[in-house]
Amino acid sequence: MQAAMFSQAATAAFKPALKTRAARRNAVQVHAVASVEQSAGAAAKASGEEPLLLRALRGEEVERPPVWMMRQAGRYMKVYQELCKKHTTFRERSENADIAVEVSLQPWRAFQPDGVILFSDILTPIAGMNIPFDIDKGKGPVIADPIRTMEAVDRVTPLVPEDCVPFVGQALRRLRAEVGGASTVLGFVGAPFTLATYIVEGGMSKNYVQIKKLMFTEPEVLHALLQKLADAVVTYIKYQHDNGAQVVQIFDSWAAQLSPQDFDIWCGPYIKYIIAEAKKQCPDLPIILYISNSGALVERMAACNPDIISLCHTVDMKEGIRRAGTQFAYQGNMDSGVLFGSHDMIEQRVRETAKAAKEMGVRHIMNLGHGIMQGTPEENAAHFFKVAKELRYADL
Repeated sequence: MQAAMFSQAATAAFKPALKTRAARRNAVQVHAVASVEQSAGAAAKASGEEPLLLRALRGEEVERPPVWMMRQAGRYMKVYQELCKKHTTFRERSENADIAVEVSLQPWRAFQPDGVILFSDILTPIAGMNIPFDIDKGKGPVIADPIRTMEAVDRVTPLVPEDCVPFVGQALRRLRAEVGGASTVLGFVGAPFTLATYIVEGGMSKNYVQIKKLMFTEPEVLHALLQKLADAVVTYIKYQHDNGAQVVQIFDSWAAQLSPQDFDIWCGPYIKYIIAEAKKQCPDLPIILYISNSGALVERMAACNPDIISLCHTVDMKEGIRRAGTQFAYQGNMDSGVLFGSHDMIEQRVRETAKAAKEMGVRHIMNLGHGIMQGTPEENAAHFFKVAKELRYADL
């Protein structure tokens, strides 16, 4: 599979297929659909068939868009809440291969998504770079010694994932063995600027004063930190790929806190570098780029040259595709808030999203425009997957 295969337009990739089923069923029927999907998944696993998501990205003829959900493993699921009673810290759950695999597979067992993403955190690798951190239940990430000087940057070490995050490789290998060809295993990484916001601020921030102060008073310090982070991210992507990740998503959660011109200095060049270097080492690896609240940045996302642009919910699907171009595949972008609504509303928005992408003639992965929110009714998440998996391009 060549990298070029992921940058071709795929207007003709989706041909008419099967008729759609009825839009809604009761809970018993939902269970029955899940059982059928599990049987189909078991057959795909046994036969060695390549998963739908990869086939769709290559532009092969598929009958529907593949579907998965950002943050699909986590707090809205009852089984996860029960697991948290025994394993009380996030780092225990994400840095123990046995637990990370179990959490990653919880939505797979419940919904049979076309993508199974590793349960982890974007900050996981930085501890191996001599940047200690913790995750506080009330505060989120906490870095006791923020990096704000060149001397501190000099103490940041190269990432050796085999030594510092072996549990990530173990978990990915086991996920591949578990789902086989029935689903695509996704890894993910944080983009340098977003990682740097935590490292410089010392944790979460409302206004990003410390990193912006560094940007405009000691830019050489921040550039040095970002380059070290970018090199580490390339290494981490290759490690995930080598251990079973079939697709990797780059998350730049806080890039939209910058003006577009500052994005061109502090974000874009480093993301572009990461994608280019990762492609040299892993030419068969599709890379997704996701930026939260990216309405002003769509063209800049395209300039980074990912294989797949994941549009957030603040961007109209058709408008985003027109702005970035049909040479990319697209992911997204239903507002995660819709999952608090009725089943009819969920179905309407899923169909509208898929139809918009189809009408623009692009390869498309059905997803949310943001991670699923805590407190989302689990049955509504189930309905999202059911509706998405019953879509047929012939009927949109």
